[in-house]
Amino acid sequence: MKNIVIYNPEGKSKLESLLLKGADYSVIAKKIDELKQAETLNPDLIILEGKPEILEDILVRNKIPFPLLINSDKILEVSVRADAFDYILPPVDTAELMIRVANMLKIKELKDTIKFVSSTDELTGLYNRTCLHQRLEEELSRAKRYNLPLACILLDIDYFKVVNDIYGYSWGDVLLKQITEILKRRARREDVLTRYGDEEFILVLPNTNEENAYIFAERLRKDIEEMEFIPEGEEEKHQVTVSGGIASYPFLSSIDETADTIIRYSEHALYAAKKRGKNQIILFSQMNLEI
Repeated sequence: MKNIVIYNPEGKSKLESLLLKGADYSVIAKKIDELKQAETLNPDLIILEGKPEILEDILVRNKIPFPLLINSDKILEVSVRADAFDYILPPVDTAELMIRVANMLKIKELKDTIKFVSSTDELTGLYNRTCLHQRLEEELSRAKRYNLPLACILLDIDYFKVVNDIYGYSWGDVLLKQITEILKRRARREDVLTRYGDEEFILVLPNTNEENAYIFAERLRKDIEEMEFIPEGEEEKHQVTVSGGIASYPFLSSIDETADTIIRYSEHALYAAKKRGKNQIILFSQMNLEI
């Protein structure tokens, strides 16, 4: 169900009863000084009501990352920083209101679809590599600001090419989906799950130190080792294992504290795990490397 929030000085609106006739969305009214908490409600549309001078001041001071419908006495003369916006002028015609609301909700739906497609791996439904860097930079910035730990786990399926060569690419896809489900079951809501390469996954764990990240990665490794992967025509399961590398913030040195750095460190650790025989997790901090 779509979610519409109306903000005005009184915290109640005549539009509320009109919009409730739509039936396919919920409507609540809030006082305009609660606008800063809008993200906690995750609205599909915000309706902003009030006198022009009040709304102009609000819009100058706030960027609104949601579609916005403005109900005021005149078209405002300030720049509106919103995901999308439209005006409706009083007296409000019910039919016009419904059409404008429907249009704004459709814009939100289309923008959400575009965002999902551009940031998501088609096969697994996880974040894609492009989106990873943005999300990792955001989490790293938060870790620096609040002095919190952050861990990055890079997992690689051992001998994935063998699966494709023996059973075909369709069964390689089945394997990737099965591992994805294990990652989703184990991950917390705040963790960032990404398909990083053909057979690689990256998990970004906010507020997680290196030790706990290792415990988590070991659970994943064992879950994958024990899972039932039985390609068509086989009577017994095909043994699947993964190797992993972990890097964490704070870094050992303060040089280049970026998303690229933590990924590069996890890649070095993964390479060491592969070199040491696969099916194991290596911490970058335990490696004697010159970076």
